[in-house]
Amino acid sequence: MSATQPDRLDLLVWKITAVAVLGSLLAQLDATIVNVSLSTLAQDLHATLPAIQWVTSGYLLALTLVLPLNGWLIDRIGAKALYLWCFASFTLSSLLCGLAWSADALIGFRLLQGASGGLLAPMAQLMMKRAAGNQFTRVAGYATVPILLGPLLGPVIAGVILRHASWRWLFLVNLPVGVLAFVLSMMFLPDDRDVRRPRELDWLGLILLSPGLALILLGAERIRQHAGIVAMVAGVVLLVVFLRVEARKAGRALIDLSQFRKRAFTVAACVQFLSNGAMFAGQMLIPLFLIQACGRSPAEMGWLLAPLGLGMMVAFPSLGFLTGRFGGRAVAAGGALLSLAATLMLAWLASRPLQVAALVPTLFVRGAGLGATALPAMSAAYASVEPRNLPMATTTLNILQRLGGPTVTTLCALVLAQWLSAPPTLAGVNAWEAAFLLLGIVHAVMVVTVVRLPGRGGSRKRS
Repeated sequence: MSATQPDRLDLLVWKITAVAVLGSLLAQLDATIVNVSLSTLAQDLHATLPAIQWVTSGYLLALTLVLPLNGWLIDRIGAKALYLWCFASFTLSSLLCGLAWSADALIGFRLLQGASGGLLAPMAQLMMKRAAGNQFTRVAGYATVPILLGPLLGPVIAGVILRHASWRWLFLVNLPVGVLAFVLSMMFLPDDRDVRRPRELDWLGLILLSPGLALILLGAERIRQHAGIVAMVAGVVLLVVFLRVEARKAGRALIDLSQFRKRAFTVAACVQFLSNGAMFAGQMLIPLFLIQACGRSPAEMGWLLAPLGLGMMVAFPSLGFLTGRFGGRAVAAGGALLSLAATLMLAWLASRPLQVAALVPTLFVRGAGLGATALPAMSAAYASVEPRNLPMATTTLNILQRLGGPTVTTLCALVLAQWLSAPPTLAGVNAWEAAFLLLGIVHAVMVVTVVRLPGRGGSRKRS
């Protein structure tokens, strides 16, 4: 199923990719579509806003809790069977969310929806890699464009639904898409039962890792509260214990840490952590800056932030050609330098009155740079992994990627809050400049890390 010619892919590869995209798009869409409806949900279900926000937070936590099970489940029942189970569960839980009779019921059904949706994104990456082989960057570049529409379209679709129909249709709209995706999965996904490697579940590792990840994300969300700090510390402790325990289990571990003996995989995983962290931190800082410092309204955010997403969407389809011509390391390094330059430009813009004419191209360049960094790094990580270890590698990369977001976001938020409340005596630097400069440091570290990726001659076995 991999490409038979350097620049031509079998039609089946694109069919498998289309099925994979549907899964990731649904999961991304449902992570954002509810955000704009929380006040409506609170009113209709007679709940407080702090309670109803768990409709969103519970979904994201469930996504994280099930992620460590991904590799074990694929080895146990196969990728196709797991994908079908995920789609069936996601569609059913969407129906239940639409029929929810109380806030508690809705939160419970969202947990089920998040648990099934959490496996769709890493499964999509795995299936595309298996199908596309060494053309993964090219295929993923095209596939990521519609997936990026999820966060952009979510609030728009929610606004249209809430204007013309009940909030229940936020979830019921998933039913026809879920049924279609299930049928297409049955038709196009290859049977992979012959590559299964059933093994026992590492229960101790799961008990340590899943709560550890959830506590870190929960602590990051509430880091300025005492409970948030306690949750963060507890999560870090659980992760440290998990790493010590798993290092002794080798092939019986929940996550195979031996992959990190390969330099290419380790470097690529670090790039994934940093790029995801830089992206999410930027998505937090830029809207806050435009609203609080520049006086722009929330309604203007969609238009002002559109160049960021547009830059990513323009970059992704060209990555296959660029990596084929210049190599993954060169493309990723160029992307990292572009995003660094754009972030430093944001720090400069934060020191003076808003200039929209400068902001728009800056955000476009930042989006294009981030887009050109992440995918070649992911491709380099997968290129260093034996095919039989792909499920475990996919799980590991996704865990590190998801940890990057809250880690860097929390760091930038802490600096911003501290600077706003008690600005240090650093002449001429305001709080927003400081926050963007800190984000620039993260981008600079990413540049240094990216140049350590293997070049064109990088060996698959390099360690």
